[in-house]
Amino acid sequence: MQRLSSVPSRTEQVYQSVRESICDCVLEPGTHLIQEELAATLGVSRQPIQQAMLLLKNDGLVVETGGRGLYVAPIDRAGMEHHYQIRMVLDQLAARLVAEQSRSDSAFRSRLRREGDAILATGSGALESGSAADAVRHDVAFHTFIYDMSGNPQIRPTAEAHWLFLRRVMIGVLLHAERGPLVWAQHEHILDALVAGDVEGAVALATEHVTGAKNALLAAMASGKADHLFASPGEADARPQSGEIQVRR
Repeated sequence: MQRLSSVPSRTEQVYQSVRESICDCVLEPGTHLIQEELAATLGVSRQPIQQAMLLLKNDGLVVETGGRGLYVAPIDRAGMEHHYQIRMVLDQLAARLVAEQSRSDSAFRSRLRREGDAILATGSGALESGSAADAVRHDVAFHTFIYDMSGNPQIRPTAEAHWLFLRRVMIGVLLHAERGPLVWAQHEHILDALVAGDVEGAVALATEHVTGAKNALLAAMASGKADHLFASPGEADARPQSGEIQVRR
C-alpha cells in the first residue's frame, strides 16, 4: 500500500467547496451544475469535478435528471421532518449525557461553561453581522460542541449527515422568520441547564429548541416564503459564478 498524503486531493477540495456552497444556499436547490463551468470557476480539470459530483450524488445533495445533466437536489418537504426527528433524538441524548457528567465532574463543568460561553459570544457576533450562512454555521458549531462533550463519539458523525440537509432549510428560515435572536437565547438557556447538571431541564430545552426550528420551517413553507428551497431541477436560474465557490490552494 502507498503512503497516504495529508494534503487534500483536488477531488476532496472540489467536493468540500461545492458541498459548502450547496449547504450555504450559494448554489440553490434546482441549480444546474455544468461541469465545464465548475471546472473553470474552480481552476481545475474536469476529472476532479466528475469525481466530486459522484460523492455529492451519494450524499443526496446532487441529482441527475435524465439527459438534462446534474442539478442541486431540491429539498424534500417530507424528508426534512424525518431529519428533524432524528436530530431531536440525538440532541436529547447529548443533552442528557452532558448534564449527567456536569453534575458529577467539576472540571468538566468548568470546561463546559468556558468553551460554551466562547461559542455563544462568537455566534451572537456572527448573527449581528447579518450573514445567515455564518449564523447557521455557528449554530451547528454550538450543537457539535455538545455532541463532542457528551462522551459518545457516535453522536457527532451520525448528526453530521443530517446537518447537510438541515443547514439549507435553516438559512431559509433565518432569512424569512428572523429567528436568529431567539435561537441564540435558547442556546444560552440550554448551556445554563447543562452546566447546572439539570438533566431533565436540559433535555426539555433541547426538545423545545428543535421543535421550534421544525415548526418555523413548516410555517415558512405554509406561507410560501421558502418555496425557493424546494425548487425542482431547472427552476433555479442561478449558476456558479467566479468568486462564489473556491478551492483552497
